[in-house]
Amino acid sequence: MVKDATAGDPVSGITWTRKTLRAISVELRAAGFKVGHVTVRRLLIDEGYRLRTNRKRLTKSSNPDRDEQMRYIAQTRRTHLQAKKPVISVDTKQRELVGNFKNDGRTWRKQAVDVLSTDYPNDAEGVAIPYGVYDVARNEGFMAVGTSHQTAQFAVAAIRVWWLTTGCQRYPGLAQRALLIEADSGGANAARSWLWKYELQTLADECRLTITVTHLPTGASKWNPIEHRLFCHVTRNWAGQPLINYDTVLNFIRTTKTLPGLQCQAWLDQTDYSTGLKITAEQRLHINLKPHRVLPKWNYTIRPRRLRPAKSSTCT
Repeated sequence: MVKDATAGDPVSGITWTRKTLRAISVELRAAGFKVGHVTVRRLLIDEGYRLRTNRKRLTKSSNPDRDEQMRYIAQTRRTHLQAKKPVISVDTKQRELVGNFKNDGRTWRKQAVDVLSTDYPNDAEGVAIPYGVYDVARNEGFMAVGTSHQTAQFAVAAIRVWWLTTGCQRYPGLAQRALLIEADSGGANAARSWLWKYELQTLADECRLTITVTHLPTGASKWNPIEHRLFCHVTRNWAGQPLINYDTVLNFIRTTKTLPGLQCQAWLDQTDYSTGLKITAEQRLHINLKPHRVLPKWNYTIRPRRLRPAKSSTCT
């Protein structure tokens, strides 16, 4: 009965059908069998069928250097952690519309919450662009919620605020002035973005930080620690809750906690970041960047230039 509507994987032997239980039971009754959809479900399970969802496991292309880079990231992280130096994982979370819109997920309620029937951006108070900083050693999160655009300036501004408000207190002393950043290869912190590197140089000069960056290869972003140690918990915390205003967004982030002890801070960044900015060739020359011997396209260190720290800086 399900043969014509069955597909499968010849390697793993997993099969599935596109027909519903009731549709199959109707066809069986038309063929003279007295059977209901509950029995059909049991028979399908006996034959190895299950209700399954799509799994994101395939990549369009596999980079030949991926395994080597993943091993190098793990080795570099281990070296910094053993030396008690800060290691952070950074990324931009999904952009959210702020307003009385439907938010995926379910909550225990006596009555459902009524929200707008459409998700038009014109009906939104604005957009929330969360950029996260996750402290790998201390299991602490920090998220800057932007209101304009996802840019390299916005990303480094979030790291700067994290360092000034939390990082320099958690890791005091000159011996800890070496920061390791694990980031994806695209987006605001793209491996090929010179604006990202230029902004990191500015941060290094201001705070006298030696910044090492290791980028995850394309298609490997789901192994970025921030994805499964911070972002998933924030999503679970506000599941089914309309993000009606920015205070609501910030409160859900700040109240995100887990049994192992995860806590998260949040900051609203209302700066209007411009898109399409490019740095000049002269500015590139002034970036004190040293590529690593291992896969230099993904791994590099930016050291502070011999300049006086800014008078307004509170990094020392």
